[in-house]
Amino acid sequence: MIKNILKLLCFFVLAQTNAQAPTEKSLLWKISGNGLKTSYLFGTMHATCDAALSPKVKEGLDNTQQLYLELDMDDPSLQLQMMKGVNMKNGTKMSELATESDFAAVDTFIKENVGISIKSMNTMKPFFVSSLLITKMLDCPMQSIEQELMKAATGNNKQVFGLETVDEQMGVFDAIPYQDQMNELIKTAKNGMVDDKKEFQQLYSLYLQQDLNGMLAMSKESKNSMSSKFENELLSQRNANWIPRIEKVAIEKPTFFAVGAAHLGGDGGVIALLRKKGYKVEAVK
Repeated sequence: MIKNILKLLCFFVLAQTNAQAPTEKSLLWKISGNGLKTSYLFGTMHATCDAALSPKVKEGLDNTQQLYLELDMDDPSLQLQMMKGVNMKNGTKMSELATESDFAAVDTFIKENVGISIKSMNTMKPFFVSSLLITKMLDCPMQSIEQELMKAATGNNKQVFGLETVDEQMGVFDAIPYQDQMNELIKTAKNGMVDDKKEFQQLYSLYLQQDLNGMLAMSKESKNSMSSKFENELLSQRNANWIPRIEKVAIEKPTFFAVGAAHLGGDGGVIALLRKKGYKVEAVK
C-alpha cells in the first residue's frame, strides 16, 4: 500500500509557460555548462503499462555516475519513514471531514476498489487514500519506471539518492488543507472514478507522445481541484528547492536525475529554472 503513496504526484502539472519553458517534445534532457559535469534530466510517470527504458535513457545512465530520484527509493527504511507521515496531524479523522452519507459512500467505494474499509484508515491523509486507487486507472498491470532505473543503476554499481527527504515530501500534504483532500476523495467516490480514469488516460497518452506542453494545457481544464489550486505546494516550491541541490550534485559528478514529468514543464519547471541559472538544457530526441 505504501508504495502507491507517491503515485499521484506525477499527475499535477504547471499552467504557464514562457520563452524559458521547453517547447520540444522530449522526456530526456542533457544538462551542461557553468561548471556542471554533463548530466541528464528525465521525466517519469510513476504508474505505467510499459516501464522499459529507451536506448537513449540507457545511454544517459551509462554516461553518468549516480542516479537521483525524487526520493532515495533504495533506502531500506523508506517505508518506515513514510508511515510516520501518512496520518493527519492533531488527531483529525476523515469521518470528521465528511457528512455521514458521504463518508459511507467513500467507504463503500474504497472497499470495492481497494478491499479495505476506510474506517481502518480514518486518520490517514485523504490524498494518500486516493493514491491507492492508481492501479485502477490503468488497463494493465502497473509497472514502475523508477524501479527500472534503480535496477539499471544498481546493476552497474551506481548509487541511488533522493532530491528531497521523506519529511519534506510528506509535509506537502500537511500544507494542503485536509478538507480539500477529502472533498476530492468524496468527488471521486461519487463519480465512480470516471473523470479520474479519463484524465489519467489522456495524461498517459500525452506522456507517451513526450508532450510536456500538452500536459500543461490539460491541467488548465482538469476537474481535479488539486491540480489547479495547489500546484505551488505540489510542484513549484519543490522544483525551486531542487535547483541548488541539482547544481551541487552535478558540479561534483555527472548525474542522471529522474523526476515526475510534471516537474519539467512551464516557467516554474525544472528545465526553465535551470536555464534561468545559465545552464544549457537540451532535448535528447
